[in-house]
Amino acid sequence: MSIYDELGVKRVINAMGTYTFLGGSIILPEALKAMCEAAKAFVNMDELQKRAGEIIAEITGAEAACVTSGAAAGLVLAVAACMTGDDPEKMAKIPYIDFPKNEVILPAIQDNPYVRNLAIPCAKIVKVGTEKGYTPEDIEGAINERTVAIAFIFFTSRKGCDLDALKEVVKIGKKHNIPVIVDAAAELPPIENLRDIVATGADLVIFSGGKDIRGPNDTGFVIGRADLIKAIVAHSSPRHYMGRPMKVSKEDIVGLVVALKHYTREAVEARKKRWEEIVQYFIRELSSEYVKVERVMPDPSKHEYSAQGWPRARLIFNEEALGITAAEINKMLLEGNPPIYAHQRENQIIINPQCLQDGEERMIAERIKEIIQKKLSSK
Repeated sequence: MSIYDELGVKRVINAMGTYTFLGGSIILPEALKAMCEAAKAFVNMDELQKRAGEIIAEITGAEAACVTSGAAAGLVLAVAACMTGDDPEKMAKIPYIDFPKNEVILPAIQDNPYVRNLAIPCAKIVKVGTEKGYTPEDIEGAINERTVAIAFIFFTSRKGCDLDALKEVVKIGKKHNIPVIVDAAAELPPIENLRDIVATGADLVIFSGGKDIRGPNDTGFVIGRADLIKAIVAHSSPRHYMGRPMKVSKEDIVGLVVALKHYTREAVEARKKRWEEIVQYFIRELSSEYVKVERVMPDPSKHEYSAQGWPRARLIFNEEALGITAAEINKMLLEGNPPIYAHQRENQIIINPQCLQDGEERMIAERIKEIIQKKLSSK
């Protein structure tokens, strides 16, 4: 009996990806082993955080780094650091006063629910451009004496949100001496993002530790300018400033560092090879007169989003011939035991192999075949 059985909670099959609501990812075995060892002793947390930051900075090519309790916490602390530096008097004033400099500029095309984390330290989000795009002039036109930072929500290969766009924004930040904060939480793979984003000169870059890196789901890390990282550390637990509620444990810090040390190009390529095998399996097993199965890969040259798990399998159902819709099939997958989570739209179900564990691809294929056969038999 598993711990989830004991608790009365269903284990699920995750064919969607590294989503927080499904638990992020499966922690790397080496990281999990290190976490168990870390739990058996006490340590000076400042010393551990300092050493972890040095290792992360070396891996990413950044000046400095800090482990946080998730990428969202990294966004909060990044803005707080830009507002106060590591001045205890200023740090203690959050959230009680309106700082003279508290405006964070954001391209409207990049707006999403995570952006509200930037506002938690009493900052005001100033959106520029439109949902379709923005220009350097839009950003420069919004800069004034209250501007404390420029936020950039990174989406790999998406026009206006990619590396080329970031380089232009960084130029503006340097010109006006305004820090650029980059949210790149889920932008791995490609592994190049670990170094290339901060190499643009962006002042602070935030990644999740609990997605493709396969550290603990409640970890993240911020890399970038040493003085701003120093301010983030100053805000963080165990000190009683902005980051006090965002405590990160010794086990989490160790787990993240070990997972990141194992996040190599070779490891990423090996997993991508496995994802390719799974997609080909679905093509062989599920292709029929009722289901067309395609291998899906984004085209970066067309500005199609290309981070996270690829390739994927797209199942296109002949709903008229089957007498059942893709939405109904997806509902049956969710209601099964174990529940299967996959993206569904129109007459399609998209299977992302990124988080599938050994044998789960067979369980998905068998469940879909069973649903189709049962429906055909009842006609």
